[in-house]
Amino acid sequence: MKLAILSRAPRSYSTQRLRHAAVDRGHEVKVLNTLRFGIDLSGDEPDLLFRGRQLSAYDAVLPRVGSSITYFGTAVVRQFEQMDVYTPNTSYGIANSRDKLRATQILSRHRIEMPATTFVRDRADVIPAIERVGGAPVVIKLLEGTQGIGVILAPELKVAEAIVETLQSTRQNVLIQRFVKESKGRDIRALVVGDRVVAAMRRVAQGDEFRSNVHRGGSVEAVQLDEEFERVAVRSAQIMGLRVAGVDMLEGADGPLVMEVNSSPGLEGIETATKLDVAGAIIDFIDNQVAFPEIDVRQRLSVSTGYGVAEIVVHGGSDMVGKKLSDSGLDDRDITVLTLHRGTQVIPNPRLKTVLEAEDRLLCFGKLEEMRSMIPQRRKRQRVKKLPKQMPVDLG
Repeated sequence: MKLAILSRAPRSYSTQRLRHAAVDRGHEVKVLNTLRFGIDLSGDEPDLLFRGRQLSAYDAVLPRVGSSITYFGTAVVRQFEQMDVYTPNTSYGIANSRDKLRATQILSRHRIEMPATTFVRDRADVIPAIERVGGAPVVIKLLEGTQGIGVILAPELKVAEAIVETLQSTRQNVLIQRFVKESKGRDIRALVVGDRVVAAMRRVAQGDEFRSNVHRGGSVEAVQLDEEFERVAVRSAQIMGLRVAGVDMLEGADGPLVMEVNSSPGLEGIETATKLDVAGAIIDFIDNQVAFPEIDVRQRLSVSTGYGVAEIVVHGGSDMVGKKLSDSGLDDRDITVLTLHRGTQVIPNPRLKTVLEAEDRLLCFGKLEEMRSMIPQRRKRQRVKKLPKQMPVDLG
């Protein structure tokens, strides 16, 4: 295949390892500076320019987009997607992972366990927010910090309040997060490629430092993950729209707690610790998937007038509960079930003999009018009416 690696650091360890792994496997590979692209929207087909000239055809692109150029970098990746060039990490996946608040919102929607987190703007809400996540000590995070930068441990309530107010006064958005004491300055980095963890390491903070990042002086060691840690890591990466990702997890008392999903994980630390060919695993995965470029399903399926994508929840009182998918009546209403979500389980392209259960969530494509009629109206909140003023009682 012909592969483009988008990177502004062609001599970095990760870029060099990926390039060499591709060359060793007989692929043609180019390292292209992300900022030298131009997005051409003037023609009949989406196109890209590189250094002012029309870009030649590529089979796949591997983005290594730095946090400082997220907006332009994701625009370039998005253009590759519009040109049907395969990328293991989608533009929306990269953008989602860069915003800690957005990433937390998405993961929590899919029941991924994380340290208790809150986000407020008003000064009066700061102390209640800190108490809501369990009180001091708390971790305060800038929304777009990387490599441990912008992560502060506040030992006391008043100190935490002062830090949050100071950062907000400089127009910085911050998250307030519970400090997981049992992690003891350690975390797990799982390198996810496709639907499996190809390598994992434990990072241990140095001295009194609570941040375990290698850039902060933390040490690393190879670790064999149990099934639950692997499942959570893979699911978190897939939910974010990333097929190559570094998933950082704390070892909580009740299991893994996801801290962050990194769309451009460094390879030096994890390859050194595990002695595994992580770069080769990434290239092999891309080679196997290159015929299946990422597409915006909602965009493609919504171009037919009157048709679209919607999620239908099988509520407890629905007459579909206990019925096979073939007997649900969906097919008669011109509705096709693409995916069935049952708790944390995902069943793609469910079979007609699948029996529906209460609270199943069906991702469907079909007539919007028919699907709209199947979604129950939201219950309106009842406002408590004020009692009328008591009338004086006539005792005459």
